[in-house]
Amino acid sequence: MLSAKRLIVAAALACAVFTSIVPAAMVAAQESTEIPPLPRPRPDRDAAPSETTTPALPTPASEAASALANTPQPVTLSARISQNGQTIPDGLVWRVFEAVPDSTGEMPLVAKSDEGTARLDLPPGDYVVHVAYGRAQLSEQLTISPGNNEKMIDLEAGALRLNSAVTGDIPIPATQLKFDIFTAGTEANRVLIAEGVPPNDIVTLNAGTYHIVSYFGSINAVVRADLRVEAGELTDATLFHQASEVSFKLVSEAGGEAIADVEWTVKTADGVTVFSDRGAFPSTVLAEGDYTVLAKQGEQVYNRDVEIVPGGSREIEVLTSVYQGG
Repeated sequence: MLSAKRLIVAAALACAVFTSIVPAAMVAAQESTEIPPLPRPRPDRDAAPSETTTPALPTPASEAASALANTPQPVTLSARISQNGQTIPDGLVWRVFEAVPDSTGEMPLVAKSDEGTARLDLPPGDYVVHVAYGRAQLSEQLTISPGNNEKMIDLEAGALRLNSAVTGDIPIPATQLKFDIFTAGTEANRVLIAEGVPPNDIVTLNAGTYHIVSYFGSINAVVRADLRVEAGELTDATLFHQASEVSFKLVSEAGGEAIADVEWTVKTADGVTVFSDRGAFPSTVLAEGDYTVLAKQGEQVYNRDVEIVPGGSREIEVLTSVYQGG
């Protein structure tokens, strides 16, 4: 049995050893221990699904739908003069354009037909269809869907037949007449629709009002009028000229033979030259009014003042013995 003194010493040594060793061990454990990995968060059932998704693989159904969208479908196009009119059998020109302009601003032409009833094949989509019948024309939207497609266009068009005569119902030879057709409105805003139309030709036009110009000859016999064209109707119009066809000859006596190789000039009352020619017997058409006729043969000039009145053809003689001037 240890003595009390030894027990005290042993106890003191034991305390000293514990005091000097334990703190060191605790420090070593703190310096070498790593933080264990954190557990993965559980998914939030209320959170919105992620935007990144795996693209769906094409299915037979989607492939068939895509193929159908690019497959041309049958299209039948027809037109009528008016809503209550009959279908136009021929004389139509059809053009179909893409609805969206290209980089140049133009709508590409995708189909054309000259048949009265156009039968085309076009892929589904939006287009613009244009139809012309004579001078009448119209454009409308066209949507092609899978299956059979049909479209009827009502042109709302009429026709115009023109003629002219001299006041007093004196007929004018067809070779001396022609007509220009303009849109209505002020002179600055008119648009030429048809030029040089012969008399009695039937011109098809959209219903509306038009400005008509009639030319009798090629000088100054001109008549203008505004005419109305009704849908589904033929409008006959005759315009009347205040003019006359005249011929000239230089003679040495009244009723004599025409002198050859003469230079002719016709001036209006205000001195404007409206006609010039060379020959023994020239002719032209002049509107009513006062004129001076000059006939030059060699160095000699003969003249005569005349008044043109509406009527039939007229012969004007210039006498070398009477009408002489410088």
